[in-house]
Amino acid sequence: MRLAATWLLLLLLGCGQPDKPYQWALPQGFPEPIIPNDNPMSEAKVALGRVLFYDRNLSFNKTQACASCHQQAFAFAQPAKVATGSTGQLHRRNSLALVNVAYNTTLTWAHPELTRIEQQLLIPLFGEHPLEMGICGHDQEVLARFDTADYRPLFNAAFGDEVPSYDGIVKALASFVRSLVSFDSAFDRYAYQMQDDALSESAKRGMALFFSEQLECHHCHGGINFSQASRHAGQLLQIRQFHNTGLYNEDGQGAYPASDMGLYEVTGQGVDMGHFRAPTLRNIARSAPYMHDGSLPTLEAVLDFYAAGGRGAGIDSPVKSVFMRGFTLSVEQKQDLLAFLHSLTDENFLTKEEFAHP
Repeated sequence: MRLAATWLLLLLLGCGQPDKPYQWALPQGFPEPIIPNDNPMSEAKVALGRVLFYDRNLSFNKTQACASCHQQAFAFAQPAKVATGSTGQLHRRNSLALVNVAYNTTLTWAHPELTRIEQQLLIPLFGEHPLEMGICGHDQEVLARFDTADYRPLFNAAFGDEVPSYDGIVKALASFVRSLVSFDSAFDRYAYQMQDDALSESAKRGMALFFSEQLECHHCHGGINFSQASRHAGQLLQIRQFHNTGLYNEDGQGAYPASDMGLYEVTGQGVDMGHFRAPTLRNIARSAPYMHDGSLPTLEAVLDFYAAGGRGAGIDSPVKSVFMRGFTLSVEQKQDLLAFLHSLTDENFLTKEEFAHP
């Protein structure tokens, strides 16, 4: 990052105002996310977090940034079955899209206790199994890279102290990730802004199918974020957000591969075998491949999977979700449903300058 660009950011933010509130870019009537009291949003923290998000100096060997696995053009996911760490190690799970994460009740694919972004960020930064950014054991060396003429003013604007710290890095990154909101799709314009021509007739028919009891998609992908795993100001009801969709059935009793058994690995409860979080469907057409292991390459494959009620032996899994009953679609109905899913794409989100590499 160039020094001139740094100072321009500070000028725009208002140097010396670390508590300047962040202005949410939400449509009228949409609720604000719930923000932790110990890390209130500010313009300066979001700006610092944005620079850090794209900086490869945050990995111990300077090969990878957060943006390596979370690319804006792909809804801050990546077009790969699973993530790859800074040492080239393949991970076991697909990179989740960072879309409206500020509204999430839980983070990652299958951990009910990871409920704060600040908490979850410690895993890619310091975790060793698998190794992602690889800071552990190199913490002082990595931190020293941010004690520069470019970064000191940004830390000072964000926290009133120009000395970089991991507490500041994590809080700034969390603030930037929370700012990644997406509510400007064709569906939003049709449903919330009363633009009747925003959706094609095919997408409208697909929407009716999506919310029908025939397909029951909305039971796991409902609400303003098309995910059960979301909450916002004023929301009282919390719904269980992890499900077994019959992707695997290794032993005839519903077992998933030992390499990844989902929520069961955390709880040890048999009823949680193969349970994974239902992700948001916003921008879903841009975040292929799909499922926790990236094993379904296209949206067409996903629809075929749900229509079959699972995959292979998983169709007969005794522990899969009650909503995985399967269904029959005509060729036209399948195209209509795909048209609706594509209508959830927010093109502005995928190209917005405020979210891009500074």
